[in-house]
Amino acid sequence: MRPLSPPSLAGLALSLVATLAPVATASPAQADGVPTVTAKFETPALFDDGDGGNANGDDPAIWVHPAKPGKSLVVATAKEGGLYVYDLKGAQVQHIAAPAAPGEDDEPGRFNNVDLVYGFGGRDLAVVTDRGRDQLRIYAVDSAAPNAPLTDVTDPNAPFVFNDDQEQVNEAKTVYGLATWQDKTGVYALVSRRHQTSIGLLRLTPAPGGKVGYQLIRTLTLPSSFRLPDGTTWTPCLEPGELAQVEGMVVDGGRDVLYAAQEDVGIWRMPADLSGQPVLFDKVREYGVPGVYDPETEECDPGLDRGFGGNHLSADAEGLTIYYRNGGAGYLLASSQGDDTFAVYRREGGNAYIGQFQVGLRRVDGAQTSDGAMAMNVPLGDTFGNGLFVTHDGINTPEAKDADGEVRENTNFKFVKWEDIARKVGLRVETRGWDPRRQ
Repeated sequence: MRPLSPPSLAGLALSLVATLAPVATASPAQADGVPTVTAKFETPALFDDGDGGNANGDDPAIWVHPAKPGKSLVVATAKEGGLYVYDLKGAQVQHIAAPAAPGEDDEPGRFNNVDLVYGFGGRDLAVVTDRGRDQLRIYAVDSAAPNAPLTDVTDPNAPFVFNDDQEQVNEAKTVYGLATWQDKTGVYALVSRRHQTSIGLLRLTPAPGGKVGYQLIRTLTLPSSFRLPDGTTWTPCLEPGELAQVEGMVVDGGRDVLYAAQEDVGIWRMPADLSGQPVLFDKVREYGVPGVYDPETEECDPGLDRGFGGNHLSADAEGLTIYYRNGGAGYLLASSQGDDTFAVYRREGGNAYIGQFQVGLRRVDGAQTSDGAMAMNVPLGDTFGNGLFVTHDGINTPEAKDADGEVRENTNFKFVKWEDIARKVGLRVETRGWDPRRQ
């Protein structure tokens, strides 16, 4: 997710009262010794089944209202469930369904990641990767329409991103992760490809009738195998035909640097225009651990860990976001999905590691197996006057069961005060200096 940046912000509403989940009798465990913060609000539960519209939460983005920051919104993806828009108390404001499958044997829309663009042709945009259709979906944000702020403005002639035809799209190697970026040359979306190691740079383009399209400029391919210090070669163990994919991405708007989380490998740093050499600056703990795929369990049986991995991330490395401070300072935050924590690095220099935190249980339950997150350094009304951190929760509680007594897959999004994170991890609070619409 791309939060507020100098000089731009890119990252990415039925009135319901946000529900605060009661303390669950059985809740996922919290990591010992890791500072714990708690959420102020959460969004309503999303259920990944027929009754729930196959909604599976994934990635949030925070849109800043141009005149009333307290009226800002959180836009979040829910895969086949489409797109949800929430107010700053977590109440649902709008729901947009994902596109239907074009044919009986084709994949339906499946919204994976979302990010924001400010001031494209005078409009703010929410940009979404549709991994079911291998396309970007683009929505204009209207601050004057509080009950339906998002309108689809995707060019009807928008092409597939990585594929040439529908048959290839159905093979599922489609667009996946997303980060938006703008500089003096244009407005861009950086996208990753599912089950592959490639990242593409797309330029957003105006289209007839006020629509927005895009064109692929170039691609970069990250390694799928790695030379280890002992001279051997390691390839992450995955299902047959899959490579170590990237999902979480964010662009540092002040430096034109892309950070990309390769899930089973670690975090890369590279030029946002994909013109230079990527640097792997932190690795997951599982880096270098051999594995053998077992088709019976559809899992990898790990071999001996020879200590080549990192110390701060447990696979999968997932959502990335930046908290900006004045003078080029700030923090890069990364979801360490394997141990339900978030790692914090310095934004400047070599991205030195600072510390870790987790979102735990209080009035609102904690966040586990987080996919996407976003930090914002803008004062957003009374509750989040020192900034906001929103994260996906992959195991929302209390659990719910269907009519047959089976546990329903339950996800949602948690809203955390930035100052709570800053106090627990020893970070700074700095909510001044950036204007997302000032070029």
